[in-house]
Amino acid sequence: MAQLAVNGGTPLRTKPWPSWPTHGAGERDNLLKVLESDNWGGFPSPNVMAGEFAEKFAAYHGASAGICTTGGTTALEVGLKACGLVPGDEVLVPALTFYATPFAALVQGFVPVFVDIDPDSWCIDAEQLERHITPRTRAILPVHLGSRMADMDRIMEIARTHNLRVVEDCAHMHGGFWRGKGAGTLGNVGAFSFQSSKLMTCGEGGIIVTSDPDLEERCHAYVNSGRVKTSDRTAGEGTMLGWNYRITEWQAAVLLAQLARLPEQISRRNHNIAHLESRIAITQGLSTLPQQEAMTTKSGYGVILRYDENAWMLPDGKPLSRNKFAWALYNEGMRIEAAFYEPVYKSKLFPWKDAPVDVDYSATKCPVAEQAAYKEMIWLPHDIFLGEESDMDDLCAAIDKIHRNLAELA
Repeated sequence: MAQLAVNGGTPLRTKPWPSWPTHGAGERDNLLKVLESDNWGGFPSPNVMAGEFAEKFAAYHGASAGICTTGGTTALEVGLKACGLVPGDEVLVPALTFYATPFAALVQGFVPVFVDIDPDSWCIDAEQLERHITPRTRAILPVHLGSRMADMDRIMEIARTHNLRVVEDCAHMHGGFWRGKGAGTLGNVGAFSFQSSKLMTCGEGGIIVTSDPDLEERCHAYVNSGRVKTSDRTAGEGTMLGWNYRITEWQAAVLLAQLARLPEQISRRNHNIAHLESRIAITQGLSTLPQQEAMTTKSGYGVILRYDENAWMLPDGKPLSRNKFAWALYNEGMRIEAAFYEPVYKSKLFPWKDAPVDVDYSATKCPVAEQAAYKEMIWLPHDIFLGEESDMDDLCAAIDKIHRNLAELA
């Protein structure tokens, strides 16, 4: 009789995982205030709640200014544009990320140059950056991936040496700190997402943080239909070409409550992640990415498990692939993703042949990113860590169950 659920056995877990997103009285009270105010839109920019949220979010991370926008992708677009890039300029980006990271550059005529990932953090490999720098390079766009941050010490050193701008993609790193400095404040600009799956959410939305007054002004203008001053209501003297990338008061109302809840959620996640990591450390064939001493406050969009197929040998002497292992684990009732990201240059979501600038990624190859994406990565979403230690124990028990019944997967 089959023991594994993938073969018809009883799943180890049938109870639901913690739900996401979370909400409560804070969101309801703020939304009612907006409803009764009759002031719902994003104009004037920033509007009342949007202005309050931007100030509090920026201060939480240690930035002097926040500029709310419609999404994480548009935050990246605006950040790059505000840094003075023009069509044809090159931007160094990690190979392993969501396609929106290089898309934000490519859609404006900037040229993404893919850099392989660090084998320990799976963020952009800072030690490979300089070999990709050319006379056309203008910016570095590091991504803090999952629960690890890019090596901002080395990245900023390289940026200063080569006079490059740094735009941090912080879509995964709300509340994370590197050597006491908040994510998004180490470079020139930081871009966060509030899409429905993120650590804070209002459904869609984003924010740009910076402590550079000139960049703040330019970001405000690009978000607010080109109005250089936040008080400008009409197109006139001092305007510049911009977009309407403003968020509404409804979104800001939800985000204010989400921000108030963030510290407790970070603490709960980190507690459960530490429990999981202690269990995974003694588990054959799986590991978590190495800890980063420079990351003084841990946060992150999820936890990445690294799968070693050579530790999962079937009776016929062949290794059990990551995909088959992940499918078996999923069928035991676990919340996981395999191949959560793939190298962007291989993604169907990244149709570079349609770009407004001439690019060719047909020969691009980043072997560490490809190995991680197609053979090693198992992604644990952040919301499962809002539960209890027993949830982590279930995950480890499911892994053990598969190992004990490995012959069923031959």
